[in-house]
Amino acid sequence: MEAGGLADSLLSGACVLFTLGMFSTGLSDLKHMRMTRSVDSVQFLPFLTTDVNNLSWLSYGALKGNWTLIVVNAVGAVLQTLYILVYLHYCHRKRAVLLQTTTLLGVLVLGFASFWLLVPDPEMRLQYLGLFCSVFTISMYLSPLADLAKVIRTKSTQRLSFSLTIATLLTSASWTLYGFRLKDPYIVVPNLPGILTSFIRFWLFWKYSPGARQELSASTNLREFT
Repeated sequence: MEAGGLADSLLSGACVLFTLGMFSTGLSDLKHMRMTRSVDSVQFLPFLTTDVNNLSWLSYGALKGNWTLIVVNAVGAVLQTLYILVYLHYCHRKRAVLLQTTTLLGVLVLGFASFWLLVPDPEMRLQYLGLFCSVFTISMYLSPLADLAKVIRTKSTQRLSFSLTIATLLTSASWTLYGFRLKDPYIVVPNLPGILTSFIRFWLFWKYSPGARQELSASTNLREFT
């Protein structure tokens, strides 16, 4: 096997491994819902938006003929759908959850149907679909910025997951490198914010770690005393 082919295979394997690892972090929420038979402290919207994101990238991968994209997002869509069904089973506000799900999936289906009818050229379809997937993925990576602002305001990283931050960094970095190998900007660009927000989270973990908070509290008390 040539060096280029080996590098592509290794990057492809890394993308599959790290992405499925990131998707599997939802299994802890699934376990929590089954044990408590409730959806307390579990957010529904990330499951739904990730499912839509997986379905979009699955379509892009099928149109591009890229099996790495197809496998990762097919498995991801199955997992997210499972999380949604379990959430729906234990949720008391089923009507609101069903309304959100059917609305977003309905818009997605109508959008794809009109997209396939109005854009007959396969190359143009690939570009438009890639653009949509990129914008949607960027919005997903940037959406937790409000949570990061709350972390700074409360000086507590309790609402952040360290394991998910590591998984996001590894996933985003592997897809960025894979996109560079494919010379596909639609894969490269949307994963850059994932790397950026991951480093911001690492900084917040360091800044507001228990030791750092104790040191900050001691410094504040010293200034008040003096």
